Order: sequence, then C-alpha cells, then structure tokens
Amino acid sequence: MEQFFEADAFWTAAEQAGRLIMAALFAGVIGFERESKDHPAGLRTHMLVGIGACLFTLLMTLLIGRFEGDDVRADPVRVVEAITSGVAFLAAGVIIQARGRVHGLTTGASLWLAGAIGLGAGLGEYLLSFIAVVLTLVVLRVIKAFE
Repeated sequence: MEQFFEADAFWTAAEQAGRLIMAALFAGVIGFERESKDHPAGLRTHMLVGIGACLFTLLMTLLIGRFEGDDVRADPVRVVEAITSGVAFLAAGVIIQARGRVHGLTTGASLWLAGAIGLGAGLGEYLLSFIAVVLTLVVLRVIKAFE
C-alpha cells in the first residue's frame, strides 16, 4: 500500500484511470447513437464493454511488465483474442431472429467495435480510437442514408 502513494505510482494510476475514462467516453459515443435509435444495446452497455476491454488491456500490459523475462514469454495477442471472443459472445446476444428476419446485427457489430476501441484506449492509442469512433458514427449515420 505504501508504494501506491509514491509519485510514480500515483501518476501511473492517474494515467490508467484516464485510459479507462477515455474508453468509456469513446464507447459511450457509439452507445449514445444506438440508444437514440432505441436499439437493444445502448449507452451503458457500450460503455461497459469499452471499459472492460480497456481494463483487460491494462492488466495485460501490467502482467507482461511483471513477468516478462528469460524464463517467461508473454503473448499479448491472446488477450486480444479473449476480448474479441468475449465481446462477440455479448454481441451475438443482441442479434435476434423473428419471423424470418434478423435484427440487431449492427448493434452487435457496434458492441464488438466498442471492445476494440476500449482495447485501443487501454494501450493509450487515443487518436486511433477516436478515428474509429468517427468512422463508426459515419457508418451508423451517414451510410444508413444510402441503404
């Protein structure tokens, strides 16, 4: 506990908190768009997916730093795969079939993307995450007009 109050540990915790907040905000933008269209997964769901993916990413970087050495090989791709498959499971839950029609595919895809945005924020790739949010909104709002 004493280590937490050291200056370096405080700034590390503040940076990690900032990454979690950015993931929540970025994913929340997409969730707000889904919520405004009354889709099953809205603001809170997208924010939680983004925060969760970000947290897994932060934990991955901590684990790699803690256990990387000659005896241990870390594989960050496995964490990316776990986040992807976990979020895909959630996304599949919002996809329903009724009377021969499928509903919720776009919302499922936006949940999956919220996980990727959280992963990007967890790695500190804010610009890349922001660009993904903008492109997602273009697809959800502008491209919809051409359908």
